[in-house]
Amino acid sequence: MVSWLPFTLFAFVASITPGPTNLLILTQGARRSWRRALPAVFGASLAAALIVLIVGGGLAQTLLAYPLVRHAMAMIGVAWLSWLAWKLYRSPPPTLESMAADRLPNFGAPQAAGLQLVNPKTWMMAFSVVGVFTDGAASVAHVAVLALIFGTVAVPCLACWALMGSGVGRLFRTSRQWQWFNRGLALLLLLVAWWSLLMPE
Repeated sequence: MVSWLPFTLFAFVASITPGPTNLLILTQGARRSWRRALPAVFGASLAAALIVLIVGGGLAQTLLAYPLVRHAMAMIGVAWLSWLAWKLYRSPPPTLESMAADRLPNFGAPQAAGLQLVNPKTWMMAFSVVGVFTDGAASVAHVAVLALIFGTVAVPCLACWALMGSGVGRLFRTSRQWQWFNRGLALLLLLVAWWSLLMPE
């Protein structure tokens, strides 16, 4: 029987540390308010929990048998995240007019959930869950409990990033400040995406 406290701490660290999802939720909180970022928080948390469940339910063995498939998935994910970083780098600062007309780019629940499918950090985390916190023959119920714990822990962790973004949004008053914020986050997103790919397994 797994010790739930170490796994809960693992889920906390995996969810709170910077990654593509955290950075995009931070951006959403800064540009649209933390409340408008909550759908992304719940969408990302649910998708990450489902990936843990799917990987623990048998997909891990399949992917481990075909390392080229895993590498191709990672390459596709990093390419998509690099495109997102470019879009963020070139995105204009929010204006009163765009806020009033609700024309700011939206990063909601569907976008956040879809991001998990191509996020190398999420897949590495799911494989870590299976490799460290199961014995390789865990029941579906056992894996489901792990997935539930992970999703539950992820919600407040990602919500903290939304709150941080909301605080940033109140601090920035000039277009120049927003430009540096967007570009800094874009470069950080690019860094964490490629770091996930290049890290040794």
